[in-house]
Amino acid sequence: MSNAVEHVFKLQTGWDGGRNDTGEIACENLKTTISIPKEMDGPGIGTNPDELLLSAAAGCYMISLAAILERSDIKARLSLQSDGVVQVENNIFTYKRIIHHIEIFLHEANESNVRLANRLAMKAEENCMISRALRGNVEVQVDCSIKSL
Repeated sequence: MSNAVEHVFKLQTGWDGGRNDTGEIACENLKTTISIPKEMDGPGIGTNPDELLLSAAAGCYMISLAAILERSDIKARLSLQSDGVVQVENNIFTYKRIIHHIEIFLHEANESNVRLANRLAMKAEENCMISRALRGNVEVQVDCSIKSL
């Protein structure tokens, strides 16, 4: 017998019109307008699926890293910039890569903590639920910088 627990997240969407119009998305803690980004010849109103995928991957990675550092008794402040790379070839759009540029500011930056924090930064990406969902389709990279507070 399995002890698995399932969590169901619900999202409601609506779209008014054609390609260059806008839609709305709403879930428990998020409500926003969506459209095709300006970079892809859309109106660029609100957010877009590319940013939403990037924010899901970045948010999941950051939470995973914070949790894994805490469990290892590493006190740190985190700062993350993530880049999403979308390739367009023969009018086909492909989300190719996400690069997490993580800065870990350690309270105690001794050699042991620096080594552990770097290893945990990579492990957090492997354990992140969104990264696992993307695996095989979108490459996720981690560029880690560790500094002292």
